[in-house]
Amino acid sequence: MSFVETGRSKPSREMVLHLAEQLEVPLRERNHLLLAAGFAPVYAETALDSPGMVAVRAAVRQVLSGHEPYPAVVVDRGWNLVDANTSVELFTAGLPPELLAPPTNVLRVSLHPDGLAPRIVNLGEWRAHLLSRLRRQIAFNADPALAALYDELRAYPCDQPEPELDWPSPGDVVVPLRIRHGDEELAFFSTVTTFGTPLDITVAELALESFFPADPETAAVLRARAAR
Repeated sequence: MSFVETGRSKPSREMVLHLAEQLEVPLRERNHLLLAAGFAPVYAETALDSPGMVAVRAAVRQVLSGHEPYPAVVVDRGWNLVDANTSVELFTAGLPPELLAPPTNVLRVSLHPDGLAPRIVNLGEWRAHLLSRLRRQIAFNADPALAALYDELRAYPCDQPEPELDWPSPGDVVVPLRIRHGDEELAFFSTVTTFGTPLDITVAELALESFFPADPETAAVLRARAAR
């Protein structure tokens, strides 16, 4: 290893992949490492609508449908919407068509002043949380497209203080999303799921964000909507 670090020895393809595996380098960046070391990339990037992705699409759809009546979305590396269940309409109802036109970026929809932002009760807190997630992603992969998206989102107006840290309010165990829905205030927390054993870049970069009610009142509203 010291010979590789000092340039006295050229790493083999197996060594590059082994180091990338131990460092949990994303598949896309592993291909970049292989190219830098003089080897051909080994990880394919298959279009999600290709025949070989039938099982992946079916799995995604099954998880989304199974999460009803709670909202869930699937996004790609750039936070562009890949799929969603019908309950996401709770967030998107009444938004301008141009914001929802493909490719629909869920961060833009969330924080744009014409998007969901005016309905988010704790906009400063939620905005800081989303921007922090995006900032960590940029630090990890240095994607210029994500950096441009961050600059765009950061320039959106916000009339609430934005905490530098995720500091819990009394009773909170996660950062909640609190939105106005008619005369009611709904509260959600979310989980993010990825494929556990991806060998394709497209699959590795899919992320499923599932929203759950953060209080009994929100759960009751969602169950009532589903019953109707």
